This record gives sequence, structure tokens and C-alpha cells, in this order.
Amino acid sequence: MYKEFLELDHRPFPLPSKPWIMTQVWRDMLFMHWPVDAAFVRNRIPEDLELDLFNDQAWISVIPFRATNTRGRFLPLIPFMTAYLELNIRTYVVYQGVPGIYFFRIDANHLPTVVGARAYTGIPYCMADMTFLCENNKYFFSSLNKKERREVKLAYQGEDVLYEVEPGTLDHWLLERYCMYSIKGKHVYRGDIHHDKWKVTNGQVEVITGKGISLFSKTKPIVHFSRRRRAFTYPLEKVK
Repeated sequence: MYKEFLELDHRPFPLPSKPWIMTQVWRDMLFMHWPVDAAFVRNRIPEDLELDLFNDQAWISVIPFRATNTRGRFLPLIPFMTAYLELNIRTYVVYQGVPGIYFFRIDANHLPTVVGARAYTGIPYCMADMTFLCENNKYFFSSLNKKERREVKLAYQGEDVLYEVEPGTLDHWLLERYCMYSIKGKHVYRGDIHHDKWKVTNGQVEVITGKGISLFSKTKPIVHFSRRRRAFTYPLEKVK
């Protein structure tokens, strides 16, 4: 058994009854969170989903990271299929009382992932030219989505003090999410994930280029950093 399944008390709802179908390790993960006008977000999410707010405030997060050790359940690691870079842009929603995530966009530099995940989940995955470099514990991430003219260049690093996010705090509300919602036709789908409780550091980030996220970058974001987290993905469930 993976050690992540020894820690379940932090979950806001039980594990799905069906077994997980994929696992991967998220590495060098940066979270940038911006407060945004609730009406702005409400007009950009499906009508079936309720916008989730913290103290009447909506939030959008931009998250670059490296996905590694990707494999299906009972399958070995397959060369050229295990690792890629990803940048996702998300907000926070509720459906039938269950809080989760809604992805506006996910950029990745791995065509099989983009094609497969877009078809399976209905999430707008897009191909992008991406680079990642680490020098002296500082990370340099770039993503260029030519089709949608979205370009992001970041330099970031985590701080030294590792901490757990505490229930009731904004940090906890932003990070401790264990499902996402997507729309396919007239149906709402929920996709559950599992990992152990977030242990993060504060982070420092320089937004070198933010074309495509400029709406959010007018204010200084809240920043978290996670060096490593193993996650497990469960089958999509049609909830409407």
C-alpha cells in the first residue's frame, strides 16, 4: 500500500468506492493565487456549478509543475509517457455541496496527454512549448501556447520552513481540494483525486512574462511551493 493511503482524516469526503486508475508525482509545484471579482468568475464557469467563495471573495490560481512517474494502475512505467510539464489555470466551485476545482485551461507539452485528457475529461487541454530549469534551488519555467497566444515565464523558489495548512484558513481552502468538475455536453462529471495532506512552504516568484494571466497579475499573489506530492486519479463519475 502507498503511504498516502495511510492518511485519510484530512479528506473532506471519503475515497471513491472504485479503485484509482492512474498515479503520478507532482514536482516543483508553484501555486500562485489571486483574488478576483466574483462576477468576473461567475460569468466564466458553467451554469450548473456554484462558484465557491472565501469570505465572499473569488480566487483564481495559476499552477506550473512537473508531472513525473505517470503510470496506469497495474502498468509499468512506459518510456516517453511518464513525464511532462504542465500549467493549469483554475478556480473554485461547489456542486451538490461538494467543493472542488474547475479548470479554465490546462497547457502541457506532451501530445498524448493533451489529446487523451481532453477527450476523456472534457477539460480544455492545449499543447504548449515548455521549458523547465533548476539552478541553485531556483526554478525557471516557461510556457508558450501559440494557438491561444498565452505566454508565461516565471522564476521562483520555495522558502525553507515547511508547514501544514490549517483548517479554516485561506491556505487550507485554496489547497485542500480533492475533486474537479468538468462539463461534457449536458452532463456534469466529477473526477476525484487523492494525496496526503499538503505540506508546503511559502514561495517567491518573479513573473517575467504573464501574457494571458495579466488580468490576475495586477496584484501580488499568495504563493505556495511544494517540492513533491504523489497523487492518485480516480475514474470520472457522471453526477448529472
